Amino acid sequence: MKCLLSILLLVTLTVSCTSNDAATVSKSDDSATRANNLNAASDSTNFTQIQWIDSVHQQLGAVKEGSVVEVSWRFKNTGMKPLIVSNVNASCGCTVAEKPEAPIAPGAEGVIKAKFDSKQRMGTQRKDVYVLTNTGKEPQQLSFAVSVEK
Repeated sequence: MKCLLSILLLVTLTVSCTSNDAATVSKSDDSATRANNLNAASDSTNFTQIQWIDSVHQQLGAVKEGSVVEVSWRFKNTGMKPLIVSNVNASCGCTVAEKPEAPIAPGAEGVIKAKFDSKQRMGTQRKDVYVLTNTGKEPQQLSFAVSVEK
């Protein structure tokens, strides 16, 4: 039930953004691959564990309006099964998130990346990235804050 709610949350977030959030899904992903990843994320026999190496809440300081800010979150698979990042979604169309395409082996590290376009986004901005994995948990929320100045 939790997995179904998680998937519905991700679909709602994808639909609610106003610009091209389709970029959050790799162009090489086809619908069959995405379906397999979502199935793996909900199959309890494939569950593993994730440890965030970088803080899940990052403060990026001040940037000039119009610049593109890159942020990343490193993680480690601390479980016994391959870690599959099946989906990442940003809370807004101004942020594009990327996920690792290949499963992360037990003991190995991976990274979630995001790019924030500060064009016409003055003031303090707080953005979220939601990560769906095969850990048996609801999507994990990563966030960053940035102050956009003229």
